Amino acid sequence: MTESQIQPPLSDRPIILHVCKREMLRPLRDQILRISGYTVDSTLSVSEAMSMFAAKPYDLILIDVEGEHGIPEAEQLCSSVKTERNEQLVAFVCNWRVAILTDCPDDIVRTEFDPAAFVAGVKKILDKN
Repeated sequence: MTESQIQPPLSDRPIILHVCKREMLRPLRDQILRISGYTVDSTLSVSEAMSMFAAKPYDLILIDVEGEHGIPEAEQLCSSVKTERNEQLVAFVCNWRVAILTDCPDDIVRTEFDPAAFVAGVKKILDKN
């Protein structure tokens, strides 16, 4: 079976904007999402993320939150997105401790970097919305 037989056509795939400042982790997560059937745009920059969000619609915006120090910037991005388009689905990717300290995103993907759990969390969020 070829990849094209396994994967849905690009036009049928959910489109995700992945915002992650970790240069080593971002491309790995992007690839995991792509091989799991998602179309992914990604950036290291919050300002670029806002420009990308303004330019095209996304089914989900995933914002990586690295530690408690990353919460204010992630919440600011989430708030800016929700101000522009309240119905936009936003999820933070973070550990359980960060997850209890935030209330802006629609959902949380809790992961200590388990690829299967990461994809399952994304699928669950998209399936329920």
